[in-house]
Amino acid sequence: MVKKGIVLGHVISQDGIEVDKAKTDLIISLPPPTSVKEVRSFLEHADYYRRFIKDFSKIAKPLSTLLAKDVPFYFSEACHEAFSKLKKALTSAPILHPPIWGESFELMCNASDFAHGVVLG
Repeated sequence: MVKKGIVLGHVISQDGIEVDKAKTDLIISLPPPTSVKEVRSFLEHADYYRRFIKDFSKIAKPLSTLLAKDVPFYFSEACHEAFSKLKKALTSAPILHPPIWGESFELMCNASDFAHGVVLG
């Protein structure tokens, strides 16, 4: 009945699952941080997706060093590069990907007396 809808920040339609363009435009237009508070805020938001970004902690290292106590705020070229890489990682690839039903896949299950979990790989 519904041809297109938004679920958890993703647009789902007959074409597949894609990132909501409105959400990515906000991140793309985000200017570089100018204070420790802004760096912390950006890293907290990006941290939600850290498991989907390969080498997240290595990429974010220059930004994380700015959060240390008694470190003067200097947004270096390395910080700018890290900020740009994280923005690109957050906006370029969809996080969810539907299975390709014509190919084989693995269903990994885990269960106990009070919870269960499933991963489709």
